[in-house]
Amino acid sequence: MNGSARIRVIQVALITAIALFGDAMLFIVLPLYYSQFGLTALWQIGLLLSINRLIRLPLNPLVAWFYRRFSLRTGLLIAMILASLTTFSYGVFPIFWVLFIARMLWGVAWSLLRMGGFLTIIEVSSDDNRGKHVGMYNGLWGIGGLVGMLAGGLLADQMSIMPITTVFALCAAACIPVVWRVIPNVLITNDDSKQAVTNDKFSFTSYHTIILLTSLGMGFLIMGLFASTLSPLIETYYIEELTVLGVVIGAATVAGVLQAVRWSWDPFVAPLVGKWMDRLEHSHYLLFVPLSGGAIVFFLIGWTSELYLLLLLLVIFQLISTFFSTTVDTIATEAASKTDRVKFMMWHTIMVDTGAAVGPLLSYLLLSTFDGSLSIVYFIASVIFLAYACVWAYAAKKIKTKRT
Repeated sequence: MNGSARIRVIQVALITAIALFGDAMLFIVLPLYYSQFGLTALWQIGLLLSINRLIRLPLNPLVAWFYRRFSLRTGLLIAMILASLTTFSYGVFPIFWVLFIARMLWGVAWSLLRMGGFLTIIEVSSDDNRGKHVGMYNGLWGIGGLVGMLAGGLLADQMSIMPITTVFALCAAACIPVVWRVIPNVLITNDDSKQAVTNDKFSFTSYHTIILLTSLGMGFLIMGLFASTLSPLIETYYIEELTVLGVVIGAATVAGVLQAVRWSWDPFVAPLVGKWMDRLEHSHYLLFVPLSGGAIVFFLIGWTSELYLLLLLLVIFQLISTFFSTTVDTIATEAASKTDRVKFMMWHTIMVDTGAAVGPLLSYLLLSTFDGSLSIVYFIASVIFLAYACVWAYAAKKIKTKRT
């Protein structure tokens, strides 16, 4: 692996991780302590957790346009300024409409960060190391989820929200001079020589469509539905709070720890998954592992009523999440490297954002409709996982047929 390429990916990933602290904290804390944020209804929780993704849908084409004309440094500077201001506002302004605007602005920041990261990977990678770079990038920016969810959940059980959001905002602000110093002020190119043209209608049209639909499902199932319902799911079975060495261990702390489990192993597991994909002739075959596993685990989560079994299933699903996100992102960047990379990654991020936006909103609408029944939500998610496995089984058969 080229040293300078590796450094570029690490720099962008760690900057993204620090920007993520406040958003990650919100997914754990908001469903449990929504009154501290000035909220009065469940639909407000779903909307605040979704609006940053919804706003990115029309924004992503503008961000793609932005990165064709402005440098990665400029995009990351804007993103870190917005991340700092919005995270600070979560604790200072407990008013729904102020938080609504802040979440929209965070959506702008995340679009700049996410697309900048993907374009960096495509710029510095080849077919031999693209999966490993994607895994490393996903693993490192996931540290932001580790810190935000673990520290945010633990601290929220001990104190008010404002000190937590202030510290996270200061961390993001401290990165602004770092971005100016370490990120090169150059445009990310779109090398025409890598934009292969194919007459194979299936591989160019149908295959890319299936990839983008899978991006939609990944955003919906992992970043939307699962992330937004984890805290209330644990609270359903976690009846009594514990106190250990004077520290209150509530549902928010447990949810933060469970989310942190994934982010703690991602820097190690995700690159291994990516490296495995680099060695496979048909890398999309690896998708059957998380798709079938996700269907089984979500069905069992909806069925179980025992806390310890639930916690075990949630840890298993966190491992499945690592596999799912790494495989989908690798397949998407692989496809983008053979066409207009900015345009295809724009659509990939749009589809992920759409799923992640609809996930919390639809989950809380279902909870409101079915009297708070999380089992129904997870049974539906299990069926969606199974449907994707069937679609990829069909796609794999078609691809094999055309290549033989």
